[in-house]
Amino acid sequence: MTSRNKKQRKLRNAEYYDIQGILDKLYADSKNGKIFTNLVELICLPQNVELAYRNLKKNSGSKTAGVDDKNIDDLAKLTNEQIIEYVRKRLNYYKPHKVRRVEIPKKNGKMRPLGIPTIYDRLIQQCILQILEPICEAKFYPHSYGFRPNKCCEHAMARAYKLAQNHKLHHVVDVDIKGFFDNVNHGKLLKQMWTLGLRDKKLICIVSQMLKAEIAGIGVPTKGTPQGGILSSLLANIVLNELDWWIASQWEIFPTKYQYKSDVMRKGKPGISHGHRYRAQRETKLKECYIVRYADDFKIFCRNRKDAERIFQATTQWLKERLFLEISPEKSRIVNLRKGYSEFLGIRFKLIAKGKEKDGSPKFVIKSHICDSAIEKIAEKMYVSVSNLAHCADKRELHVVVDSINLYVLGIHQYYQMATHIVTDLNQINRSVLSRLGHKKNLKCLLTEQGEAKLPKYVVQKYSASKCMRYIKGRALIPIGFVQTKPPMFQKSGVCKYTAEGRSLIHDDLKTINISILHYLMNHPNWNRSVEYNDNRLALYCAQNGKCAITGKVLEIGDIHCHHIVPIYAGGTDKYRNLKIVCVDIHKLIHAVDERTIRGLLEKVKLNAYQLKRLNYLRKIAGNQEIQTA
Repeated sequence: MTSRNKKQRKLRNAEYYDIQGILDKLYADSKNGKIFTNLVELICLPQNVELAYRNLKKNSGSKTAGVDDKNIDDLAKLTNEQIIEYVRKRLNYYKPHKVRRVEIPKKNGKMRPLGIPTIYDRLIQQCILQILEPICEAKFYPHSYGFRPNKCCEHAMARAYKLAQNHKLHHVVDVDIKGFFDNVNHGKLLKQMWTLGLRDKKLICIVSQMLKAEIAGIGVPTKGTPQGGILSSLLANIVLNELDWWIASQWEIFPTKYQYKSDVMRKGKPGISHGHRYRAQRETKLKECYIVRYADDFKIFCRNRKDAERIFQATTQWLKERLFLEISPEKSRIVNLRKGYSEFLGIRFKLIAKGKEKDGSPKFVIKSHICDSAIEKIAEKMYVSVSNLAHCADKRELHVVVDSINLYVLGIHQYYQMATHIVTDLNQINRSVLSRLGHKKNLKCLLTEQGEAKLPKYVVQKYSASKCMRYIKGRALIPIGFVQTKPPMFQKSGVCKYTAEGRSLIHDDLKTINISILHYLMNHPNWNRSVEYNDNRLALYCAQNGKCAITGKVLEIGDIHCHHIVPIYAGGTDKYRNLKIVCVDIHKLIHAVDERTIRGLLEKVKLNAYQLKRLNYLRKIAGNQEIQTA
């Protein structure tokens, strides 16, 4: 049995456009303290712009229009040359288009303002992001987890649990920054970029213009970074990275006169331990503290109440004086985790006594729940969704609603399983759902036995043992209460998308194709075709392992044609599903109508019955007669 290849979409995209080497060098140079003064030239590289288009079209918001009512479909019509030239001209004297203001509800009932740039400005932001990210990643604090490659909420929660339970840091400072994204100081942000080594003055001017992009119907902002822009998350991390390292400098990386031994062996592998240094530091008046941050949501863990109070005051003052940010007094506090709960990323957690330590003192372990606001939201969503089952017109619509409920439940289980008491939290909702199904007449009549339909594999593996499983007209409805808690996992040590060793832990390079041919196709696009066509041509070449879709033979340069299944004149598009990579002779056979030409090509390629059937399928869609064999 062969193991499945590891694959990350954005890393695969970078392989298509042969840009990973450039990004790796930027990361390494940044690690070594290099100053970057000519980044706009890299941003305008053809392969960077083409990669930006591919990454942008895969973004879930690519169909969202800005003030000009255009989306990714409008970009897809441009040729490679047009889209590259457009980016270069815009960046020569950049002035952003207006930003569309959209408001979405927050969990506290208020509205969160989003700024949606035009699709053309989003393309430019994506070009900039791809070049800036490796430089900034090399300088970012390792325990900030929001909107960073290969980091997620689960890693942040694992770190928080570890600090509270294993490191016995029982006092946590909860700091809520008042309207962070709306109050970022533009001048401070640009200075922080300069400090990180981003000293291309033209790029600094471009980012400054982006920050001041006019919001349609409101005006030009004097502060803040709009949520909704592609660069916003990176800029937010740049702002708060200074806070991360300031907190770390109070304890974790505090310089000592004596160089304590830190190299250790763990399970036969080299590691780092700061135990000797930390023990010495505890004999001083230093305040032991550790920060865990996800975007603008962060916690500072302390050893005792006195340190926590000092850190709280110092952090409040530092944010005001250094970043010009205010905290929300009603939401900011110090929590003793042995006595009360602290909320982080939708989870409320505390410490409870359970057993004894080796020295006989009480041992404290994590106890966590889904936060109350999230439970209310989940319950409301489930009740509305289950009620909608009664209003379905037919069985097909009914199954669509059941599938949407199942997807929602899977998402809830996958995220909140890191809460130790998730079963308790969801059981009440589960009982209410089963009660509605069993007692409401318009829902009770929908209940059936399993039927002949085969259960999906994930349902069998995870939920078949549950007695709460119900079937709606033969379709399985996943019980929301049937779930097990799972400790949050740490980020795998050494993972980094900008080093060969770090990538190998999460991604396997393309091995089944000729990379030199792939790069030839990238460097020689069909200039008369759209950027969508040329991008999908690369993806198809890799998906087909560099082989002809009909004959299966390995293709060489000069023998690679990209065929439209539904011809352009018949309404076909350049979308991925409408294209096939075939050899030259097969492409000729698909479109040939002359009998002598067809016979000559058939004699040359020598197709078997199955291959001929597939060829005839493509001929038929192209509007040609099927080839009959003797």
